[in-house]
Amino acid sequence: MILRPIYTAYINDFIDKPQVKIITGIRRSGKSTVLKLLKKELLNRKVEEAQIIYVNFESFNFSQLSDGRSLYNYIQERITSKKRYYLLLDEIQEVESWEKAINSFLVDFDVDVYLTGSNSHLLSSELATYLAGRYVEIPIYTLSFKECLTFRNHYFNENKSTKESFLNYLRFGGFPVIHTMDYTRESAYKVVYDIYSSVILRDTIQRYKIRDVELLERVIKFAFDNIGNTFSGKNVADYFKSQQRKMDINTVYNYLNALEGAFILHRVSRYDIKGKEILKTQEKFFVSDVSLIYATMGYKDQMISGILENIVFLELKRRGYKVYVGKLAQTEIDFVAEKQGEKIYVQVCYKLESEQTVKREFGNLLAIKDQYPKYVVSMDDFWKESVEGVRHVHVSDFLGMDWG
Repeated sequence: MILRPIYTAYINDFIDKPQVKIITGIRRSGKSTVLKLLKKELLNRKVEEAQIIYVNFESFNFSQLSDGRSLYNYIQERITSKKRYYLLLDEIQEVESWEKAINSFLVDFDVDVYLTGSNSHLLSSELATYLAGRYVEIPIYTLSFKECLTFRNHYFNENKSTKESFLNYLRFGGFPVIHTMDYTRESAYKVVYDIYSSVILRDTIQRYKIRDVELLERVIKFAFDNIGNTFSGKNVADYFKSQQRKMDINTVYNYLNALEGAFILHRVSRYDIKGKEILKTQEKFFVSDVSLIYATMGYKDQMISGILENIVFLELKRRGYKVYVGKLAQTEIDFVAEKQGEKIYVQVCYKLESEQTVKREFGNLLAIKDQYPKYVVSMDDFWKESVEGVRHVHVSDFLGMDWG
């Protein structure tokens, strides 16, 4: 197992803290590995193996633990002393009424609880009813560019330039499994498509009881086609109307919410920089990994600007930022990112190919009259200049640097 320090360091800080630790993310993003790395850390801290109860609910070995009562009985049988026990429960959403069992563990035993789950709505709404603020959510994302370099150096001892490696990352995405074997692009997309199909079936169609699968797939295609563009549920409904396919706006939002819940999509609200308020119209949606687009629609060079935005968005989220699309008068800032009272502003484009593009990308940021860091991020190799404090950075460098 390769360390993923951005997550393990954060989780390790919560060991023996009273909150239930909930590790969330799309399937195959590495949640189970992070849980196993946690077990290794506990053993290093001299916790006895008998005190660590690890259950993977997707394994047939634990198929009998299908509800909260059977899970409670299983755990109760294994708590045989007054010592503290560590419960590592992988893909907990497979257990019916699991929330009641978790609440009972906290009441009845001395336990430190860690859960993973592949559905955000399940973990944020139903769990809150039982635990009322006694939990912390730790999102896991697919591999960052830096993590991808670590994986490929470990498995293949690659000796490529940073920019060559970034092109590989751009075209293959960040699902860990893709970077542990020497896949062709075609076979990699087949692996990702199988992940996608599993998420659609188990975490979307079955979880939300969606009947019109063909309509759901049309909504997904619309969202994937519009990565990097603002749109609303009404835009989607109007598009279907133009295709002689009637679709209710509420259905659109229900489908988008289901795709968010399964971590296929991430919704990004617009933020009025001058008025300092969240706007409720014309959001952006990004995918949890760009390879999902390639696996379902093929790789398209004309989507490069949106793909680059998606990659930058995910990096901002990995580093713990709250991310918004900025609005300033009639201009748009690709990303306004906030963390612990600090901000950064980011414009993303493919190339600064014309004077008009330069004026737009730098000018939008120069219109913001504060002292927070501002970046224009692109794939230009030759352009090195900053403009009045706005830095230009190649996207591969941006993904590896400290901001601020």
